[in-house]
This record gives sequence, structure tokens and C-alpha cells, in this order.
Amino acid sequence: MELTPRRSPQRPFGLGLNLPYVEGALDGATPRWPDIRAMATTAEEVGFDALWISDHVGFGDPAGEWTGAWDSWTLLAGLAAVTQRVHLGTYVSAAPYRNPALLAKMAETLDEISGGRAIMAIGAGWNRPEFESYNFPWERRFDRFEDALRIVTQLLRTGESTHDGSRERTRHARLSPRGPRPTGMPVMVGATGPRMLRLTAELADDWNAGLRRPEEVEPLIRALDEACAEVGRDPASLTRSAEVLVRTIASPDDAPAGERELRGSPEEIAAQLRRYADLGVGHLQVQLRPNTPAGVRAFGPVIEDFDRVDGPGQSSSTSSM
Repeated sequence: MELTPRRSPQRPFGLGLNLPYVEGALDGATPRWPDIRAMATTAEEVGFDALWISDHVGFGDPAGEWTGAWDSWTLLAGLAAVTQRVHLGTYVSAAPYRNPALLAKMAETLDEISGGRAIMAIGAGWNRPEFESYNFPWERRFDRFEDALRIVTQLLRTGESTHDGSRERTRHARLSPRGPRPTGMPVMVGATGPRMLRLTAELADDWNAGLRRPEEVEPLIRALDEACAEVGRDPASLTRSAEVLVRTIASPDDAPAGERELRGSPEEIAAQLRRYADLGVGHLQVQLRPNTPAGVRAFGPVIEDFDRVDGPGQSSSTSSM
């Protein structure tokens, strides 16, 4: 399958923006559609390569304090219509939330609307309260994930699926009409455990480590390489990504940086991010503080530093996502 690179060619990795979608996530305010649209178009203007939205229905205690969230796939469909260049993906879709064959059709439809810019990103899910609140199946969710991943990859890559799994099944399921990439879009898996890494090595195009510092990503990459060896796959054929938390505008109270929060001048932030490229990470999902259009614009000089310093012909040899 021919994949569209998800980075500008002169950069050491692709840069994706994680958009706010949860109540209170817009620097304390709830992001409305005009806010999310403005952040997306600003991100495209300053040079981000991709846009990501996490897939949750809410956080907290369903019977008490609850923080709700917009639906990721609906937002991505809207963003596909108002952007031109950036790639679009969930970060990541929880497999037990949707019928896997329907999920593949949703992704194919997003690829059609966006003109071939969609990324199918999937995981097992982790936030038990939202499973219980919405009656999503929590038990054996890793079995459900494996079935879903096999069905989704079959449908996206071949257009049909017959699968007899332990939790999910298909019978001559067809994916039609096909979008602009009839041989499929990239499939990314968010995973850290041995079973999930092995499935990633077997079936995925891309792997995501989650929000982790470079020293936390390194052992996971070693485990991923071992999983690739177990299934007979060249590790270099699997792109790696990770999420980073970056503060671009100082907080009013000048509070100390959190354990995972990167701060500094654009040059200092760029230097810290390059540590991921040294590990072979081909894409970074950037979560900003503040997560606002102003925060996006303030990240622009970081991107300019990459484009100026790395320049054409100076980019990392890391495969791009």
C-alpha cells in the first residue's frame, strides 16, 4: 500500500496538533465548533502536518462530577471540509465503542470527504467509567480489539471481510463505495502491552506510544522491535509516533512546569523535540498549553526552527508517518 507521507519532507518528523474536544479544554472554556475550526485552520497555516482528536465520551464519575466531550469522528468530518492539506485522525478510536465494520466505513467516508487525508487509528480503550456509563463492553476488550483490528484492516485493504472472531464477526462484509485510496489508508495502533504490540507488528502501518518522555519511549520501541522480529517483519517498515505536551505561552502565575511539559524558547523546544527523532520517532502529536488559536500561533516559530535548521536535504532518515 502506498502511504501519503505525513510530514513536510525537510523535517525530522511529522508534527500533528491534538485539538481540544472536552468541556473546559480550551484554556478553561468549552471548545465550540468555531473554536475548533479556527484552531485547525491556524494549525494548517503555521505548518502542522496533521490534526488529531481523541475519542472519548467523557471523564469522571458518571453518577457525579462528569466532564463531557464532543464526538471525534463528527468533528473530523467537519474539519475535512474546511482544511486542504493536513491529515486527519482519531487519537485513538476505542474499538469496543463501535461495530468494527461500521468503523471501517466511517473511516472510508472521512477519507472521501478529505480527499485521501484520513488515518485509521485504533486502540482497546482504557477509561472504564465511560465504558460503564454508555454500556460499552469492558470485559474482554482486548479480544474485541483484536477482532476489530483484523476486520478493519481487511475491509480497508481489500474491500471485504469474513472473520470469525471470539467477540466480533463478519460475513462477506463489503466496503463500498471505495474512497480515493482503494488499496487502503494507514492504520495506526495505540499500544504498549505485549499482545497489543504483537498485533501492531502483524497488522498496523503505524504505532503510537501515547504521552511519554523520550526515556519512556525508548524501551517501548525495543519491545516493538522484538514484536516485529517475532512476526518476521522489518521494524523499519512500521512508523512510530508519540504525544508531547508543550507550553508555548507562559501561564499568568508562572507556575512550574509539569513533569511532562516542555517549555522554553522556540529553539529550546525544538531541541527537546529532536530527542524523539533520535529514537526513530517519525511523528509527534503535540498537545499545547494553552490549547487555543493563540497557543497554535505561538508554536509557529518552533516549526520555523525545524524548517530553517533541518532544511531540504538535512532531514532525519527516519521514515515518515
